[in-house]
Amino acid sequence: MEIETQRLILRKPRLSDWEDIVEGAGALDVSKRTMNIPHPYGSSDAEWYINDSIKNWAKDSYAFVVELKTEKKVIGVLALTGINLFNGTATTGSWINRKYWRNGYITEAKIAVNDFAFDTLKLRRLTSTVNSANTASNATQQKVGYVFEGVQRKASKSKATGKICDLNFYGLLKEDWKKARKSLLTLGA
Repeated sequence: MEIETQRLILRKPRLSDWEDIVEGAGALDVSKRTMNIPHPYGSSDAEWYINDSIKNWAKDSYAFVVELKTEKKVIGVLALTGINLFNGTATTGSWINRKYWRNGYITEAKIAVNDFAFDTLKLRRLTSTVNSANTASNATQQKVGYVFEGVQRKASKSKATGKICDLNFYGLLKEDWKKARKSLLTLGA
């Protein structure tokens, strides 16, 4: 399964993606903004991640690699995890290669994945947990309609830096997404 947007292809990871994933996730500027990516991050980390993502694809998660069409290069990952069809819920998380920051790629990918979650999977609520120090990710959540629901103080330890971080919690309901999506299309996201 693939999701195509104007500039991106969101798809299941392949073992051949490992070099692009190491390049992106392996940068300390990227890994320190997440909770789950260790630093250093090497080929064995990427291979484990890809194999795990393939194994769990469509079971309780979809870890979409974000491929830039013009370069045919994986520039990040946007995942839906902890999918609970009975409750109609899932969690989103993402990272993008530093070379591609500030181009709206994660916003574009998030719009497509939100549509997939609400329209195809028929979920009713998405959550996103963000390192409070990651200003770009916090801004993206709000831009695409997620509502800030609170802070969990000293809730997580970064695998990249070992630092204890506060986590910001965001939620997005299906009905709120429909309104937010219309305004994003009007603004040209």
